[in-house]
Amino acid sequence: MSSGLASVDLVEILFTLFWVFFIGLVLYLHRESKREGYPLISDRSDRVMVQGFPSMPPPKTYYLDDGRTVQAPSYEGEVDNFRGEAVARNPGAPIDPTGDPMTSGVGPGAWSKRPDITEKTLEGAPRIVPLRVASSHYVDKKDIDPRGMPVVGADDKKVGDVTDAWIDLAEPQIYYLEVATDSGSKMVPFGFADIDKRKGQIKVNALYSHQFANVPSLASPDQITMLEEDKIVGYFGGGLMFADDKRGEPLF
Repeated sequence: MSSGLASVDLVEILFTLFWVFFIGLVLYLHRESKREGYPLISDRSDRVMVQGFPSMPPPKTYYLDDGRTVQAPSYEGEVDNFRGEAVARNPGAPIDPTGDPMTSGVGPGAWSKRPDITEKTLEGAPRIVPLRVASSHYVDKKDIDPRGMPVVGADDKKVGDVTDAWIDLAEPQIYYLEVATDSGSKMVPFGFADIDKRKGQIKVNALYSHQFANVPSLASPDQITMLEEDKIVGYFGGGLMFADDKRGEPLF
């Protein structure tokens, strides 16, 4: 006759406990990942909350290093930064912009409602600033200095001249070009700027010359907020598809 203790398999118990812990950990992490971006927008009704399994976690307060507090999940203003409607009633149908497609926030022109404050370096200074502010930085002699170069749109019409380059102090590189136009100073994301050394100009294929007037402006001449960054990049991204009707059509 064997005792009850001798029939207990310790390895099996530990193996079972491990899998219970592991499954619980996966569910916990999956639930915590829903602090942003949830609930999803339902294709069926505005009254349907799409959150899946497991459900969304209760709101938690986060204390940021700049003194601000943020609650997540938060439903404030998460779905009011775009204007569009589905092209059909079936779930998952594409969304077409309504109104001005360049500022609709749909497709390549989408932008996120980031905080309307400047991003900071570890030292607490604004991270993205013009070279006129970051006086200790300069454009290497081996590179092309874009300052003073004319800027043209996709229609090859001049928009203005580059007055300054904005750099990232955390990892020194040019992020934006500041361009003086007839409608004021406008920011051009450097990734959308094609420097033509032969012609001595900068071409921005994303926009036509007349569309630069509606590029979102900055509230401060020497600082750019995270929200302003998203709106500006979203506007240029929207131009890749919505600058004219032909861009949204098939190539063949």
